[in-house]
Amino acid sequence: MKIVIVNYGSGNLRSVQRGLARAGFDATICDDPQSVADASHLIVPGVGAFRDCMKNLEARGLLEAIAGSIRAGKPYLGICLGYQILFSVGEEFGLHPGLDRVSGRIVPFPEGNLKVPHMGWNRVWIRKHSPIWNGVPDGAYFYFVHSYYPQLTDATSAAAVTEYGLSFPSAIVQDNIVACQFHPEKSQTVGLRLLENFARMK
Repeated sequence: MKIVIVNYGSGNLRSVQRGLARAGFDATICDDPQSVADASHLIVPGVGAFRDCMKNLEARGLLEAIAGSIRAGKPYLGICLGYQILFSVGEEFGLHPGLDRVSGRIVPFPEGNLKVPHMGWNRVWIRKHSPIWNGVPDGAYFYFVHSYYPQLTDATSAAAVTEYGLSFPSAIVQDNIVACQFHPEKSQTVGLRLLENFARMK
Protein backbone atom coordinates (compact mmCIF):
# COMPACT_ATOMS: atom_id res chain seq x y z
CA MET A 1 0.00 0.00 0.00
CA LYS A 2 1.26 3.45 -0.92
CA ILE A 3 -0.96 6.33 0.20
CA VAL A 4 0.01 9.65 -1.35
CA ILE A 5 -1.28 13.05 -0.25
CA VAL A 6 -0.99 15.40 -3.21
CA ASN A 7 0.91 18.61 -2.56
CA TYR A 8 -0.04 21.36 -4.99
CA GLY A 9 0.92 24.28 -2.75
CA SER A 10 -2.19 24.47 -0.58
CA GLY A 11 -4.15 22.40 1.86
CA ASN A 12 -3.99 20.81 5.29
CA LEU A 13 -1.37 18.32 4.24
CA ARG A 14 0.23 17.64 7.61
CA SER A 15 -3.16 17.46 9.32
CA VAL A 16 -4.28 14.77 6.89
CA GLN A 17 -1.00 12.90 7.28
CA ARG A 18 -1.28 13.02 11.09
CA GLY A 19 -4.90 11.90 10.92
CA LEU A 20 -3.94 8.84 8.88
CA ALA A 21 -1.08 8.10 11.28
CA ARG A 22 -3.50 8.16 14.20
CA ALA A 23 -5.70 5.76 12.25
CA GLY A 24 -2.67 3.48 11.80
CA PHE A 25 -1.58 4.25 8.24
CA ASP A 26 1.53 5.84 6.77
CA ALA A 27 1.13 8.41 4.01
CA THR A 28 3.60 10.36 1.90
CA ILE A 29 3.18 14.01 0.95
CA CYS A 30 4.55 14.69 -2.53
CA ASP A 31 4.20 16.78 -5.68
CA ASP A 32 5.93 14.41 -8.08
CA PRO A 33 3.60 13.28 -10.88
CA GLN A 34 5.22 9.85 -11.16
CA SER A 35 4.85 9.18 -7.43
CA VAL A 36 1.23 10.27 -7.66
CA ALA A 37 0.69 7.93 -10.60
CA ASP A 38 2.33 5.05 -8.70
CA ALA A 39 0.24 5.50 -5.54
CA SER A 40 -2.22 2.82 -4.52
CA HIS A 41 -4.43 5.41 -2.75
CA LEU A 42 -4.61 9.11 -3.59
CA ILE A 43 -5.74 11.93 -1.31
CA VAL A 44 -6.28 15.46 -2.60
CA PRO A 45 -6.99 17.84 0.28
CA GLY A 46 -7.47 21.52 -0.15
CA VAL A 47 -8.25 24.99 1.02
CA GLY A 48 -8.43 28.03 -1.23
CA ALA A 49 -9.94 28.85 -4.59
CA PHE A 50 -11.11 26.39 -7.26
CA ARG A 51 -9.35 28.31 -10.06
CA ASP A 52 -6.02 28.48 -8.24
CA CYS A 53 -6.15 24.80 -7.33
CA MET A 54 -6.65 23.74 -10.95
CA LYS A 55 -3.89 26.09 -12.14
CA ASN A 56 -1.43 24.81 -9.51
CA LEU A 57 -2.18 21.17 -10.31
CA GLU A 58 -1.66 21.80 -14.00
CA ALA A 59 1.54 23.80 -13.47
CA ARG A 60 3.03 20.94 -11.46
CA GLY A 61 2.00 18.31 -13.97
CA LEU A 62 -0.35 16.70 -11.50
CA LEU A 63 -3.70 16.94 -13.29
CA GLU A 64 -3.08 14.06 -15.67
CA ALA A 65 -1.50 11.95 -12.94
CA ILE A 66 -4.61 12.39 -10.79
CA ALA A 67 -7.00 11.80 -13.68
CA GLY A 68 -5.05 8.71 -14.73
CA SER A 69 -5.14 7.32 -11.21
CA ILE A 70 -8.91 7.77 -11.06
CA ARG A 71 -9.35 6.15 -14.49
CA ALA A 72 -7.22 3.22 -13.32
CA GLY A 73 -9.72 2.60 -10.52
CA LYS A 74 -7.42 3.50 -7.65
CA PRO A 75 -9.10 4.81 -4.49
CA TYR A 76 -9.31 8.61 -4.51
CA LEU A 77 -10.26 10.75 -1.52
CA GLY A 78 -11.05 14.39 -2.20
CA ILE A 79 -11.35 16.67 0.82
CA CYS A 80 -13.00 20.11 0.57
CA LEU A 81 -11.39 21.64 -2.53
CA GLY A 82 -10.21 18.16 -3.53
CA TYR A 83 -13.92 17.29 -3.65
CA GLN A 84 -14.95 20.39 -5.57
CA ILE A 85 -12.44 20.01 -8.42
CA LEU A 86 -14.08 16.70 -9.35
CA PHE A 87 -17.08 18.65 -10.64
CA SER A 88 -17.64 19.89 -14.18
CA VAL A 89 -17.40 23.61 -13.46
CA GLY A 90 -16.48 25.93 -10.59
CA GLU A 91 -18.00 29.43 -10.38
CA GLU A 92 -15.43 30.98 -8.06
CA PHE A 93 -13.76 34.03 -9.72
CA GLY A 94 -15.50 33.25 -13.01
CA LEU A 95 -16.28 29.94 -14.68
CA HIS A 96 -13.48 27.37 -14.59
CA PRO A 97 -13.50 23.74 -15.76
CA GLY A 98 -12.89 21.00 -13.23
CA LEU A 99 -11.97 17.36 -13.72
CA ASP A 100 -15.56 16.62 -14.81
CA ARG A 101 -15.70 13.31 -12.96
CA VAL A 102 -18.92 14.41 -11.25
CA SER A 103 -21.72 16.12 -13.15
CA GLY A 104 -22.53 19.43 -11.49
CA ARG A 105 -21.20 22.84 -10.49
CA ILE A 106 -19.53 24.51 -7.55
CA VAL A 107 -21.62 27.56 -6.68
CA PRO A 108 -21.62 30.27 -3.97
CA PHE A 109 -23.95 30.14 -1.02
CA PRO A 110 -26.88 32.50 -1.69
CA GLU A 111 -26.76 35.91 -0.10
CA GLY A 112 -28.96 36.29 2.95
CA ASN A 113 -28.78 35.61 6.66
CA LEU A 114 -26.22 32.82 6.40
CA LYS A 115 -22.72 33.42 7.67
CA VAL A 116 -20.24 32.73 4.90
CA PRO A 117 -17.93 30.88 5.01
CA HIS A 118 -19.85 28.00 6.47
CA MET A 119 -17.45 27.25 9.29
CA GLY A 120 -17.67 24.88 12.22
CA TRP A 121 -19.42 21.65 13.14
CA ASN A 122 -22.46 20.45 11.23
CA ARG A 123 -24.32 17.21 10.81
CA VAL A 124 -23.82 14.80 7.92
CA TRP A 125 -26.82 12.70 6.96
CA ILE A 126 -25.99 9.51 5.10
CA ARG A 127 -28.03 8.91 1.94
CA LYS A 128 -26.11 6.02 0.38
CA HIS A 129 -24.72 3.08 2.29
CA SER A 130 -21.05 2.34 1.66
CA PRO A 131 -18.11 0.80 3.55
CA ILE A 132 -16.75 4.34 3.85
CA TRP A 133 -19.40 4.95 6.53
CA ASN A 134 -18.52 1.89 8.64
CA GLY A 135 -18.50 3.04 12.24
CA VAL A 136 -19.79 6.51 11.31
CA PRO A 137 -23.30 7.13 12.69
CA ASP A 138 -25.94 8.85 10.59
CA GLY A 139 -26.14 12.50 11.61
CA ALA A 140 -22.58 12.59 12.94
CA TYR A 141 -20.95 16.01 13.29
CA PHE A 142 -18.06 16.87 10.98
CA TYR A 143 -16.02 20.05 10.66
CA PHE A 144 -16.63 22.36 7.68
CA VAL A 145 -15.06 25.52 6.30
CA HIS A 146 -16.14 26.64 2.82
CA SER A 147 -17.83 29.51 0.96
CA TYR A 148 -18.90 27.54 -2.12
CA TYR A 149 -20.85 24.31 -2.22
CA PRO A 150 -21.37 21.46 -4.70
CA GLN A 151 -24.56 21.36 -6.75
CA LEU A 152 -25.08 17.93 -8.31
CA THR A 153 -26.84 17.57 -11.65
CA ASP A 154 -28.54 14.52 -10.14
CA ALA A 155 -29.18 15.28 -6.48
CA THR A 156 -30.02 11.63 -5.76
CA SER A 157 -26.38 10.66 -6.36
CA ALA A 158 -25.30 12.31 -3.08
CA ALA A 159 -23.80 9.87 -0.57
CA ALA A 160 -24.51 12.33 2.26
CA VAL A 161 -26.16 15.71 2.69
CA THR A 162 -25.80 18.61 5.11
CA GLU A 163 -28.18 21.46 5.90
CA TYR A 164 -26.92 25.03 5.89
CA GLY A 165 -29.69 27.30 4.73
CA LEU A 166 -30.21 24.71 2.01
CA SER A 167 -29.43 21.04 1.60
CA PHE A 168 -26.18 20.34 -0.22
CA PRO A 169 -24.27 17.13 -1.03
CA SER A 170 -21.58 16.96 1.62
CA ALA A 171 -20.15 13.68 0.28
CA ILE A 172 -20.19 11.45 -2.77
CA VAL A 173 -19.15 7.84 -3.24
CA GLN A 174 -18.80 6.90 -6.90
CA ASP A 175 -16.94 3.71 -7.80
CA ASN A 176 -13.37 4.32 -6.57
CA ILE A 177 -14.03 7.97 -5.72
CA VAL A 178 -14.83 9.16 -2.22
CA ALA A 179 -15.09 12.89 -1.69
CA CYS A 180 -16.37 15.12 1.08
CA GLN A 181 -16.91 18.82 1.64
CA PHE A 182 -16.07 18.47 5.33
CA HIS A 183 -12.61 17.89 6.80
CA PRO A 184 -12.27 14.38 8.27
CA GLU A 185 -8.77 15.23 9.53
CA LYS A 186 -10.34 17.89 11.77
CA SER A 187 -13.38 15.85 12.78
CA GLN A 188 -12.05 13.83 15.70
CA THR A 189 -13.14 10.19 16.11
CA VAL A 190 -15.63 9.97 13.22
CA GLY A 191 -13.19 11.70 10.89
CA LEU A 192 -10.40 9.30 11.76
CA ARG A 193 -12.75 6.41 11.18
CA LEU A 194 -13.57 7.70 7.71
CA LEU A 195 -9.85 8.03 6.91
CA GLU A 196 -9.29 4.49 8.13
CA ASN A 197 -12.18 3.20 6.00
CA PHE A 198 -10.71 4.92 2.95
CA ALA A 199 -7.25 3.47 3.55
CA ARG A 200 -8.80 0.00 3.65
CA MET A 201 -10.44 0.42 0.24
CA LYS A 202 -9.13 -1.82 -2.52
